[in-house]
Amino acid sequence: MTQPEFDPYSSQVCPSPPLEDPVAQPGFETLCAHFGEDRVAQRGAAAVPIYQASTFIYPDAESWERRHDPGTLYFEYTRVGNPTTAVLEAKLARLEGGTWALATASGMGAITAALNACLHAGAHVVAPVGIYHPTQRYLRYYLPRFGVDTTFVDSCDPADFVAAIRPNTRVIYLESPTSGLFAVPEIPPITAAAAQRSIITIFDNSWATPYFQNPLKIGCDLVVHSATKYIGGHSDVVGGVVIGRDEQLRRRVFREVELLGAVLDPFAAFLLIRGLRTLALRMEHHQAAGLAVARFLEQHPAVRCVHHPGLPSHPQHQIARRQLRGFSGLFSFELKNQSREATHQFMNRTKLFKIGVSWGGYESLVIGGTLFSKDPAQPTWVIRLHVGLEAVEDLVADVRRALEGLS
Repeated sequence: MTQPEFDPYSSQVCPSPPLEDPVAQPGFETLCAHFGEDRVAQRGAAAVPIYQASTFIYPDAESWERRHDPGTLYFEYTRVGNPTTAVLEAKLARLEGGTWALATASGMGAITAALNACLHAGAHVVAPVGIYHPTQRYLRYYLPRFGVDTTFVDSCDPADFVAAIRPNTRVIYLESPTSGLFAVPEIPPITAAAAQRSIITIFDNSWATPYFQNPLKIGCDLVVHSATKYIGGHSDVVGGVVIGRDEQLRRRVFREVELLGAVLDPFAAFLLIRGLRTLALRMEHHQAAGLAVARFLEQHPAVRCVHHPGLPSHPQHQIARRQLRGFSGLFSFELKNQSREATHQFMNRTKLFKIGVSWGGYESLVIGGTLFSKDPAQPTWVIRLHVGLEAVEDLVADVRRALEGLS
């Protein structure tokens, strides 16, 4: 029996059709491959069709009149819903343990939609120092135009986040680990304190992906992803997603996406569905290769320190082991020679690690500079690596060559 198509106005995600070999609790890889798809409706296509349409046609006036009713079989306009995008949203909602997901045209589209949905003039946000730089800029420079203030907490101690809460705090925005120095704030005590005060918690889970971490299951209200990164995985698509469980929040986020036009293109949705099919396999390789390179760097005489939460030397390693099921391939390190010249020399010597910013793809990347410094008066030169899908021994050899003569 053919299941109804996903209704973008409903709180329910598209249900999964029965599998040929039904299992009580499908594994992550099985959900990526099958959940939310109806191969009968797809006319037998193994890949989800691309509904490259802006407008959808109704068979009669009565169907048009009921277009917003729960359970409707018809879509209306791709800015408010599309069959290809609906499959992606169904998969991501299930993988994160949510009841709904809304895909956006970029990671920042998801982040800003989630924040805007939860804030108003005069509101206050709490966030850790070192979060994704464009998010920092949005909080520091853009939202103050509308009377929204942010306190940045330079700590991983939940008590410091609670101490930063004001009577007008409406959002605690979280990353764990953070983007530059990969600090790992302990999340459950923060979300518990926020829930007691009716403060919404938003968590950027791009680094870990739902394969290694599920923030909704430790008390967060909304999860955002730059799907451009690991979910896409091939450096050929830009997208984002907001995921949650609360119906009122879904309606508020949907309004932001719809009215500001941050909608995901159906072809981009198709590419992200393709990326999900191999997410688990890729994350295992990113983890193994990333740890191998990080361990090598930690032992090298030219390296001052390595910021990787999977290393026992990381100050929040035990917290990371409790909160995460694994580690991705993005981390940073510092050379003992804290200079522009040494940093640039390392970057220019690498052959497999290409200079580029948008991590999460198959290829290894490097950037370096003072972007992640906490104190502008005393900048720290930090090198960030994204360890890709190349052979581990080749990546270690590439880093070894680039470090020669820098100690």
